[in-house]
Amino acid sequence: MSKVLITGSSGFIGGYVVNELLSQGHQVVGIDNLSKYGRVIRTFDDNPDYTFVEGDAQDTDLMVELLDGCDHMIAGAALIGGISYFHEYAYDLLAKNERIIGASCDAAIEARRRGMPLEKVTYLSSSMVFESTDHWPSVEGDQRKVPPPLSSYGFQKLAVEYFAQAAWDQYKLPFTIVRPFNCVGIGEVRALGEVEVASGSVKLAMSHVVPDLVQKVVKGQNPLHILGEGNQIRHYTFGEDLAKGIVCCMSHPAALNEDFNISTPESTTVLELAENIWARINGPDVPFAYVSDDPFEHDVQKRVPSVEKAKNVLGFECTTTLDQTLDAVIPWIVQAVEDGLI
Repeated sequence: MSKVLITGSSGFIGGYVVNELLSQGHQVVGIDNLSKYGRVIRTFDDNPDYTFVEGDAQDTDLMVELLDGCDHMIAGAALIGGISYFHEYAYDLLAKNERIIGASCDAAIEARRRGMPLEKVTYLSSSMVFESTDHWPSVEGDQRKVPPPLSSYGFQKLAVEYFAQAAWDQYKLPFTIVRPFNCVGIGEVRALGEVEVASGSVKLAMSHVVPDLVQKVVKGQNPLHILGEGNQIRHYTFGEDLAKGIVCCMSHPAALNEDFNISTPESTTVLELAENIWARINGPDVPFAYVSDDPFEHDVQKRVPSVEKAKNVLGFECTTTLDQTLDAVIPWIVQAVEDGLI
């Protein structure tokens, strides 16, 4: 098994990826500066194959040191959040994330120059690289054909992909690019720097659609407030599926210097999601009612991926349905609300 360095290991997606790597027998080194959530307890903290380092992925010297003996690096560290982040931290999302990815690439290039065994860097991009598309589904390669993203976050994630390609072109640093679509799962708590946004009578501090909707229903909001008309289409992908896809992209030989959309194939509108969550929590005796709030500027109306490349090239598919995902996620969010974690 490989030894893997993952940046952003204490993040929402990072936690899922660390767990998946360990379950497959890999040794894992995680680095995170704990700036988003602070210190959180993970089930794998005491795993003898996991080493956690509190540090900054912008520290190139530290990154080179941690890469010594590693076969792979998963570059997942980034300033990231819900849609409110796109507006409250528009500059930081661009500036800080560029510094992180630049330092990560610099460290990987230096590690290989020193003869370390690093085989490849797996970069976490985003579905937001397709933010400005006018046709669906979004196929790998479209990101270089459609207009660039309008949000600084989407633009920066597109830049991550250019970093990956450029590091290969000049330094022959092997890569794989992974684009997650709307990760949903357990374990995401209130971020330290998240700005509260009022949604009707309820104030939220996450701006992620599933936990936001669950919170509002649990807190008795009626009618339920949703952003826009609710026609936005998303592909809600369970965190465990996404982590399996990321690790598959890391380790599969056919993924070398390729890019993949990793997502459930299931399309769901926000309104369909809201009705599903409402019925699960309120039961059949409370009729569904909603009102539309003004949407955020960068609330993309459709994010619909093609997932054929991952299936055909890697033999990988996300198989967890939305109903199965909600079965796992809603009870956790309800408890987290009661515990004051979100």
